[in-house]
Amino acid sequence: MKPLKQFSIPFTGLKIGKHQFEFDIDNSFFDAFEYALIKKGNLKATVELDKQETMLILQIQIDGTVKLDCDKCLAEFNAPIAIKERQIVKFADEGEESDDLEIILLNKKESSIDIAAILYELISVSVPFIKICEENGDGQACDQEMIAKLDELAYGAEQKEETKNEDPRWAALKKLK
Repeated sequence: MKPLKQFSIPFTGLKIGKHQFEFDIDNSFFDAFEYALIKKGNLKATVELDKQETMLILQIQIDGTVKLDCDKCLAEFNAPIAIKERQIVKFADEGEESDDLEIILLNKKESSIDIAAILYELISVSVPFIKICEENGDGQACDQEMIAKLDELAYGAEQKEETKNEDPRWAALKKLK
């Protein structure tokens, strides 16, 4: 992963209380992740950081669209994304580990938190397992030309074609069976 400096929130100089941050997520964001499931997108992330004495509470809201490839017709389509999540970040001594997967431990010496990985993970998890234009997209239908071609090349279509192209001379022999 390449460093994404614009997704770093310096919290050291902030007063205790709530602070608002906004981030634009575009194609360059996804390019920074090597084996990304998503390559293109246009999203806006709003992060409300609630700074407390011993922890940070991040309220994350991500809205926008990502480009996905349809699993049915292979066409590229825009899929809407709307995410609202909370992330807790606690300050800990060096070497401490958390058993809770919802809590991130941050060294007390740190002065900022990089949220690029958190944003990427939330976006990736929100992508549906089966991506189909008609169900997950912005209303566009699957590419009918591609669907027709797939039906033509399907396993059952080959057997139907063989029966159509039978030689009439063999029909008499089949009656003897």
